[in-house]
Amino acid sequence: MKNLHALIIFLLLLISVPVIAQEEEEEEEGKLSFSGSADVYFRKNFNGPTKGEFAQSPNTSFGNLPGFSLGMFNLITKYEGSKVGVVADLVFGPRGEDAVFGSPMNTGGFAGSSQMVNQLYVYWNVTDAVTLTFGNFNTYLGYEVISPTANFNYSTSYMFSYGPFSHTGIKANIDLSEKFTFMAAIMNPTDMTEFNNFETYTFGAQLGYAGEMGNTYLNFLYGDQDGKFDVDFPINTGQVSAGRTFQVDLTTGLNLTEKFYLGFNTTYNTIAPGEIVTGPDDVEDANGDPSGFYGAAIYLQSQVSKKFRLGARGEYFSVFNTGIDGAVGLNDDGDGNVFALTLSGNVKVTKNFSLIPELRMDTTSEDTFLNNSLDPSKNLSSFLLAAVFSF
Repeated sequence: MKNLHALIIFLLLLISVPVIAQEEEEEEEGKLSFSGSADVYFRKNFNGPTKGEFAQSPNTSFGNLPGFSLGMFNLITKYEGSKVGVVADLVFGPRGEDAVFGSPMNTGGFAGSSQMVNQLYVYWNVTDAVTLTFGNFNTYLGYEVISPTANFNYSTSYMFSYGPFSHTGIKANIDLSEKFTFMAAIMNPTDMTEFNNFETYTFGAQLGYAGEMGNTYLNFLYGDQDGKFDVDFPINTGQVSAGRTFQVDLTTGLNLTEKFYLGFNTTYNTIAPGEIVTGPDDVEDANGDPSGFYGAAIYLQSQVSKKFRLGARGEYFSVFNTGIDGAVGLNDDGDGNVFALTLSGNVKVTKNFSLIPELRMDTTSEDTFLNNSLDPSKNLSSFLLAAVFSF
């Protein structure tokens, strides 16, 4: 761990050297801009309760509240100069709170102002080919994103919901050629956005390819996500810390024709067994096999008319060795899976305003939901209508 800290300090100092060596320059002129979105929706189950304590929804992020519900208001402020800039991305509402669940650690719970910060980072264009970003930024893994304006489907996939949302750290984006890019990052544990409470770090990398038909990204993440318990405190006896997390993720999107689009995402996440505190000054390796999840999703979209698009998302998602709590029902071995089919329309009412009607069917290998009689069920079908405005 000491060697890791020394490496991080050395890299940060190395980044600072060119700044010290440069002559003083006049402050550059920049451009200040504002953008954002607002979304609301209606949601109803067909074969499960939608009200009260037994209300059901797919166990994925966002868009899970019953009846007429609020999404979020998103305000993005950017100051862009030729060399440096800053981005402040604020969110308000239920979708925003779900997106930044790891933020309110040091500000009094959900009453803290950090609960509104989705992204906050500065960047420096060191050269035409190298950009450094320092701060809190949304994840580079996966096909989907937090903002509903950038997703075709309003509800989100299992892979997106149980992968990272955000990272805090420093990353370098490098243009290797006209078509290939590379990104390397040193970050806090996943979704620990305000500060690092565990004193462990996560490493990220991405290799990108931009072709004539679309883009492809191969993503990696590796690191300890929950730190180690202090064996000097007897209260920690019996506590288990997970081992290092490794995730590899492939995302691609292709414009097959002017009217047909194909997207694909697959991911694999594994967590080592870790350690258990057995007593003061005593830590043992936790028994068991690695846990985690994996999945794949296909996205098909068609431009039916100038103002109407139709799309489908088919996703298979599997949990092994109790890798995730609550995503799907699990058998006695801690394994379970789900196939989710989502059919979405996108009606472009105006340039800035869209309606998204959506039918979704989730089918799990084990009982995960309740039907209308409150009996365990493997299926849940639902309808959703969202209204999304962007500016």
